[in-house]
Amino acid sequence: MFDWENMRNFLAVAKSGTLSGAARELGVDHATVGRRVAALEAELQTVLVERLPRACRLTAAGAVIAEQARRMESVAFDVTRQVKSDQVSLNGRVTLSASPVLTTHFIAPRMLDFRQKYPDIQLSISAQAHQVSLSRGEADIAVRHVRPSEPSNVARRVGTMRFELYASHIYSDLPIPENWAFIAYQKEFSDMPQQRWLLEIAGNRKVVCELSDISSHLIAARSGVGVAGLPCFLGDADSALIKLEHDGMSFSRDIWLVTHRDMKRSIIVRTVMDYFAESFANNMDLRP
Repeated sequence: MFDWENMRNFLAVAKSGTLSGAARELGVDHATVGRRVAALEAELQTVLVERLPRACRLTAAGAVIAEQARRMESVAFDVTRQVKSDQVSLNGRVTLSASPVLTTHFIAPRMLDFRQKYPDIQLSISAQAHQVSLSRGEADIAVRHVRPSEPSNVARRVGTMRFELYASHIYSDLPIPENWAFIAYQKEFSDMPQQRWLLEIAGNRKVVCELSDISSHLIAARSGVGVAGLPCFLGDADSALIKLEHDGMSFSRDIWLVTHRDMKRSIIVRTVMDYFAESFANNMDLRP
């Protein structure tokens, strides 16, 4: 027999290809990962990983064991979901992943209201731009802007995040559209739909600065540095900003609430999903 924690560390190395990458995934230091992998090799009496200067490469035996470990991990996630889906009380912890803009400006402000309605549910919320894996238990619920394609997930469209151009009342070029300078995303976000929409409107006009997230765009626009493409639920609520007329196309992103099909049976997960579905429906700028 072997220690499952050693196997879990080995599997993280197999996925990431490095001790440091596995350590980041597991939230430990790389020396701990190295010790765990060495302990597993000792337990199984075989070499699983070749330690190279900048990476780790699986041996033939390591590749076989890694595939078996993935199946074991999948079963472990199935067991966890089964236990949680059978829960019949509104008491416990629910993990939710959402985009940074919705986490900061829509979900977090509702924590007091949620707490007053459901005092025994602890929400654990992560602001993540990337899509988490619900099958791997990275979250119980995800709020996404793209309809999920995974067959194991169930989703409902609960809102639409509409975008418009906004600038500060003090922006010096406000009355001269041909002189507008734009606040855009950094180059690594060039494939984001809202980046493509903004740059199409900007055309040959200047990009005055590049920032990585919508909250930064909002603050920069308030300062008067230029024009930002912002969700209407943010821009319309900010008295320092004015919505700008433009000749470009309208743009919006859907909002989907997603969970694993096994978790749909969980009363506590359904309660959280129903709460946020109603919250989106009650917001004029985000309702479907």
